[in-house]
Amino acid sequence: MSDYPLTDGYTTRPATRFDSGTVELRSETLAEEAAIALVYNGISHAVMMATPLDLEDFALGFSLTEGILTRREELYDLDITHGERGITLDMRIAEPRFLAMKDTRRTLAGRTGCGLCGQDSLEHAIRPVPRVESGVHIRPQDVSTALASLAAQQPLNQATGAVHAAGAWHAGQLTVREDVGRHNALDKLIGALLHARMSPPPLLVMSSRASYEIIYKAAIAGIPVIAAISAPTAMALRMADEAGITLIGFARDTRMTVYTHPERIDPHA
Repeated sequence: MSDYPLTDGYTTRPATRFDSGTVELRSETLAEEAAIALVYNGISHAVMMATPLDLEDFALGFSLTEGILTRREELYDLDITHGERGITLDMRIAEPRFLAMKDTRRTLAGRTGCGLCGQDSLEHAIRPVPRVESGVHIRPQDVSTALASLAAQQPLNQATGAVHAAGAWHAGQLTVREDVGRHNALDKLIGALLHARMSPPPLLVMSSRASYEIIYKAAIAGIPVIAAISAPTAMALRMADEAGITLIGFARDTRMTVYTHPERIDPHA
C-alpha cells in the first residue's frame, strides 16, 4: 500500500492497448478507492471502500443515513487521518447518539456500492422507510436539464470512466458528488447539503440504477423525487411507493419512465 496517503480521486498507471493488430503503450487514468474507517467516539463502526474525496461530506452523510445521527449539530468534531492501510474518519458525536449506536452496533465490511454488507439479521437489513411528504411538482424538462448538468459536472468520471454521481437539483442549480460507489456518492451529496444548511432538494438525479439503498437514503434526507438513468429494482419500487417518493427510471434525453407517484410530474407546468 505504498500509494497512501491518498489525496486525489485518481491516479495514473502505464498500460498497453491492443487494437486490430496494433500495440500502443499509454498512460491510463484510474479512479482511486480506499478503505475508509468511520470511528465514533473512539469506537470503530464501519469500514467502507470509497473514493478519497469529499470525506467531510461522506462522514456526515453516512452518519445521517445510517441513523447514527439525526441532525448535523450532533456531529461535534471530525479528524481525518491518512495511514498506511487507509483513511480514518474519527468523529466525536453527541453522547446520546453514541449510546444509541452502541446499542445497535454492527460490523459493516463495506464492498464498493454495497448497501447491506455486514448486517447480521433481516430485521436490521431491511429497515422501515420514513414517509416523504411534499407537494412539489417537477417538469419533465427539469429532469432532462438536471441529468444533462449531472453529466457535465463529473470531472472524475470524465477522466476515469469508473465512478458514479449523485446530484441535487434545486432552483435551477445542481450540486454534485462523485464516488466509485453510488451509495457513497449519495451520502457525500447529503452531507454536502447538510454542511451548506440547504433544505432537501425537490429532485435527486443518479448516474446509476435505483436500488433499495438509494431510495432509503433519499427518504431519510426528505427528497421527494428520484430520477435514475437506469432501471429501478422491484424492491426499490416497492420502497419508493411506501415512502411516497416519485421514482423515475430510464431518464435519458427527453424520455423517462415514472414508476411511483406520477402526480408530482407536471408535463404542462
